[in-house]
Amino acid sequence: MTQPADIEFTNVTKRFGDVVAVDGVTLSVAKGAFFSFLGPSGCGKTTSLRLIAGFEQPSGGDVLISGKTMVGVPPYKRPVNMVFQHYALFPHLTVGDNIAYGLRQRAPQPPKPEIDRQVDEMLELVRLSGYQNRRIWELSGGQQQRVALARALINHPTVLLLDEPLAALDRKLRREMQIELQTLQREVGITFILVTHDQEEALSMSDTICIMHDGRIIQTGGPMELYDEPVNRYVADFVGKSNFIEGRVVSADAEGAKIENAAGRAFAGRNPKGGTTLQNGVTAALAVRPELIFISSPKTGAPYEADVQATAIIRNRIFLGEQTEYLVETESLGEVLVRAPKHAETVTGGFNPGDRVLIGWQNASALALENT
Repeated sequence: MTQPADIEFTNVTKRFGDVVAVDGVTLSVAKGAFFSFLGPSGCGKTTSLRLIAGFEQPSGGDVLISGKTMVGVPPYKRPVNMVFQHYALFPHLTVGDNIAYGLRQRAPQPPKPEIDRQVDEMLELVRLSGYQNRRIWELSGGQQQRVALARALINHPTVLLLDEPLAALDRKLRREMQIELQTLQREVGITFILVTHDQEEALSMSDTICIMHDGRIIQTGGPMELYDEPVNRYVADFVGKSNFIEGRVVSADAEGAKIENAAGRAFAGRNPKGGTTLQNGVTAALAVRPELIFISSPKTGAPYEADVQATAIIRNRIFLGEQTEYLVETESLGEVLVRAPKHAETVTGGFNPGDRVLIGWQNASALALENT
């Protein structure tokens, strides 16, 4: 017998008056997965999370947890816990009392020694042993986030819901807590569902990412799949950075398409896995990731046999540590973003604004995408 998924949406719709926040969504989240809803504000990701938590009820369709329908079931009767963006910790309680809060709401309440034992286990799990008597205001932002996680996990939920829990942290601490969350999820082995608008956060932590737009799912897949095989321009633009060449499809088949831009130059690209075959005559876009474009001196020439080559002028240069980002301008392509790895810069010596360079790529590096 197949084990049911931890979370299932079956044609779920949620309306707020005339606004359709979630529009016919069907999805399945496997048991023990780290799953993320990713998208801009207003795309439906937070409403989807609230439908799982029980703070909202669907206008249509069904929400299931571990194979059981949750329609009409209040939040406190669902096997889920939630960590909010601002943690919602009780400032008048100690760290230990915050973590124990959920246990003390049970009927019957566990004995005090049992509560203390479980609190100690949670403190060890989130690496805060010895902090049980601290006050909330005595903790750093990262420590407060760990307390919120411990308070949610002590009730052993089937699913832990994370509503942008790292948004209040600075960049360095946010990266550290991303690693902590991944480690914690592997240790406890329960399903984590994250809502975020930060694509780097979703890509670095998740097993599966669901990209939403206007209440609908645009694409669901692993981080590498979404980055390398976006099904349309929206996904390619939202996940990472891309250069887009817009134009009219002059030829297309099941393998790829050739697109002619406004300057009359044609460029070829392959179809993404799972994408649609473009039709002749439609407007489409060719997408090329900046790191897949070479940049070299015209005297040196191309470092490999490139299908596309163009001379360009460096307009801007940004040093990013492990790589350098160049904004270049060409006659036939307009502005193009190029990222050169640090090891390549040690060979070329790098370039400066005003320098004339050669850029290019192979057709296999370009994706022919629906312009949506």
